[in-house]
Amino acid sequence: MEPRLTADLRAALVFFILLLSAGSSDNDLDLSFCGTWRHDSGALSLNVNLSTGCSEISISAGRSSLSIDGQITAQCSRSEVIPLKQLGLDSKEDTPFCLYWEPLLDLLKLQVGGKNLSLCWPSSVQGHCCTDLSHGPNAPEAIYGIINGKIKTDLITHKTLEAYKFIAASTDCKALCDQQIQGSTQVNVDPAVGNVQHPCAHSSEVDMKEGFRGRNVTAPATKGRPAESSTTVHLPPALKTAAKETSKVNCTFFNKISLFQESHKGNRLFNDVVGITVENEVIANLPEPIRIDFHHDVIPQHHSKKCVSWDTRKDPLLVNWLVDGCETREKGAKHTECLCNHLTYFSVLVQMEPRPVRHLLALTTITSLGCAVSVISCVAVFIFLCRKSRRCKEQSIPIHMGLVVSLGLLNLLFFFTGVLANVGGESLCVWVGAGLHYTLLSSFTWMGVEVFHTFWLVHMVFSPSPKACVWHLVGFALPVLPVIILVAVGDIYGVREVVPSDDVYNPYLMCWMKDTPKALLAHYFTNMTALAVLVISGLVMLFLVYSKIRIRDEWRQNRVAFLSIWGLSCLFGTSWGLTFLDFGPFSHFILFLFCILNAFQGFFLMLRFYMLDWMRKQAGGSTLGSTSTGSTRQHMLQAQEKS
Repeated sequence: MEPRLTADLRAALVFFILLLSAGSSDNDLDLSFCGTWRHDSGALSLNVNLSTGCSEISISAGRSSLSIDGQITAQCSRSEVIPLKQLGLDSKEDTPFCLYWEPLLDLLKLQVGGKNLSLCWPSSVQGHCCTDLSHGPNAPEAIYGIINGKIKTDLITHKTLEAYKFIAASTDCKALCDQQIQGSTQVNVDPAVGNVQHPCAHSSEVDMKEGFRGRNVTAPATKGRPAESSTTVHLPPALKTAAKETSKVNCTFFNKISLFQESHKGNRLFNDVVGITVENEVIANLPEPIRIDFHHDVIPQHHSKKCVSWDTRKDPLLVNWLVDGCETREKGAKHTECLCNHLTYFSVLVQMEPRPVRHLLALTTITSLGCAVSVISCVAVFIFLCRKSRRCKEQSIPIHMGLVVSLGLLNLLFFFTGVLANVGGESLCVWVGAGLHYTLLSSFTWMGVEVFHTFWLVHMVFSPSPKACVWHLVGFALPVLPVIILVAVGDIYGVREVVPSDDVYNPYLMCWMKDTPKALLAHYFTNMTALAVLVISGLVMLFLVYSKIRIRDEWRQNRVAFLSIWGLSCLFGTSWGLTFLDFGPFSHFILFLFCILNAFQGFFLMLRFYMLDWMRKQAGGSTLGSTSTGSTRQHMLQAQEKS
């Protein structure tokens, strides 16, 4: 038998099985069609041409466009060409996609390149809708098109086809929905959250007549859920004034929340979704908010819970849940109240990963106080070093000044990062976050320079030390490179939310790297790598310095030398190394210790210089007791001449 004939028979057999499976059930409600779009490497677009009615839907693909055409919806009409590049979906490789049709919700959803696009928003059940879709004749083969077309999990063909067509039939959806609610057909349960998942949505229309004083609208009780756990919407009197063109408001209750899920990192919709709309009007900034009472299962306290709304204005294609315009009130372990000043879709978003920070207020207070003290201390040390540089020309003074400047700027930016995040928002935080990252990397670099310079003076006694301009180039210019690269990459710096465990609805805002996979990768490649190199190299070099000088009687008997080495070991990165120990039963203790040591690092630096200068004066100004490691070279030379 010829291969082509065999393939055609296989496709016919699959089609026959699909027809039998469709005929064996009362109604094949939804459509799930998946495939891989084979295209070239040019600019790609999505062509959408949908109209109301009930006839057919066609999915076609070519070299540069994916098209969804048909007459299948009850009240959704749209015709537009959407460049996929603006959605971040421009790809040089074959792109997988899936098209989902939910007739009882009049919802058409496209998943392409990992993004969920809502081509038709969900709505309540209509009188008649298109269902029982049957696979029509295939389009001819082509170079560019759809390969590996599947209906649900059943493969139709491996060939590359230009298009797939599905013929629809009209069905009485209200009667079908009543069967689902009454329990004649098995209901679905979402295993992740335990909520009953009905394929129907219930809609209630409220006529806001003259003298409207508000109205409560409650979702109907469904099988598997008691009536007292139903979601309730309170419409305030202010909504009557805000709706200028019509007096009717529609409340739609959706139980099938999986339709609204989006790929939030560690987040998930936990309860029903409520859509509140006024036809052909955008209602926002209500003086009296809409109140929605959601009833749900018990949510552990370490999970943050927020009222969110679907932003359909910024990008109506993408499911984008925002906290803007909604206030969250916890009424009990199983009751959350949402107060929102606009109309759209609403739900409760739960952070499934327990990541809120404990004792955030105490840690923030310690950090702010430490940063303020460190800035003042760095200014004092800088003035001290400037005066000292006029009296003597020690090689280490420019290095000390570089560390003081970078550490002072780091503490200054960190002190104001919370204020700037609340005042300037995302646009300002991009540059503040980049500046904060630069000063952190610069401080790490200067700490490494201090360690290496001490090592050089002790082990390279007869070799000249590099000039100050070389150290300045390393300490100030080198950290610029990774920051410029990350700014060019984009979407790295911005507003970062830190959620406290005692008040998960009031996060602390700061300008830093965003909480995204790309920013997390940049954090590990820059900050954690630099920190690991600094801590390991610092400990190794300080050990080598100590092993070199400990055999000298002069060093063993001099407390200043011991204090100097101890001060270097405390300052040069070992305090930052505590971040690697933040685990286990001592994690909270380590976190507070890390916060105190690094927030007050500028003060400890000033204290070290003051103590060494005081001991130098007590010792009568000996070269050994100098505050600078520059005297180490002179001492080592003198010791070698005596031997």
